[in-house]
Amino acid sequence: MNKSIKALIVFLCVLCGMIVMLSCEENTAKSTDELALTEPIEKESLPAKTKLTTEFKDYWYAGNAEITSFKLEQARYGEMRDGTAVLVYVTEDFLPQEQVKADNYSKSNIPVLKLNATKNFNTGIYPYSIMQSTFFPVANNQHLIKASASIQEWCGHVYTQLNNRKEFEVVSHSYFQREADQNITLEKTWTENELWTKLRIDPSSLPLGDINIIPSLEYTRLSHKPIKAYEATASLENENYTIAYPELNRTLTINFNSNFPYDILGWEETSKSGYGASAKTLTTKATKLESIKSAYWGRNSTTDEGLRTVLKLQ
Repeated sequence: MNKSIKALIVFLCVLCGMIVMLSCEENTAKSTDELALTEPIEKESLPAKTKLTTEFKDYWYAGNAEITSFKLEQARYGEMRDGTAVLVYVTEDFLPQEQVKADNYSKSNIPVLKLNATKNFNTGIYPYSIMQSTFFPVANNQHLIKASASIQEWCGHVYTQLNNRKEFEVVSHSYFQREADQNITLEKTWTENELWTKLRIDPSSLPLGDINIIPSLEYTRLSHKPIKAYEATASLENENYTIAYPELNRTLTINFNSNFPYDILGWEETSKSGYGASAKTLTTKATKLESIKSAYWGRNSTTDEGLRTVLKLQ
């Protein structure tokens, strides 16, 4: 065999080996892609759903919201301010991915109990307007899906939103330099916002003892505290649910009716108010005025303003 033929045979052997290697690599890559496409996404393990009673369905799925007004004594800047607070509870369908109210019914929608909580009070010459929204699944077997808070006053306004996805995703905007624009993620844990809705579904399911909890979005923004979980102790005694935060020197007690529909009767929040030498430990109080059931979204005529008189909001 001459040298030319030997060289050709060697070249063909090397070429065949390279083809086999490339073929193996392509097959391996293809198999990995197929696995990625077919492997089921790991889902969060959830406890059993709360069984909704006929009484619950008759009350919350009658096409009305529950609107309750409160006399508010709000601590701010080391002084007490008179104002009003309103809690609006209503059920609705929620989109699990977009995490907004669904326009149309779908089996994939998540039924939630929504709470819109508002406060209005004045600090001297200028007013405060606060609103928090919480969307909590009526299944009562996971954390809230979403919460948001906005605070407006003459100095400016702030907005914070928490979404429950793989982690808690928080976005916050503020006119204060050190808060400015923030995007953070937090491990899932109890949130103070969700407990106001969880209570309305089943007070016996409220967390007790030593827990980690993210304070209300209203509190963290008004007090300029980091949005994170803090150690706390929760207790339930008769018609009072109390959360104490040692690190924050803050205690929140929610007073509610122990019988269905477990309506909120009032609350007290004790913490330090004001800054520097003028700071004082004061207690914000809310006392129930009136409560009505109404499809308020359709009561937007001037002839409906009398309902505000019923709620003692004039």
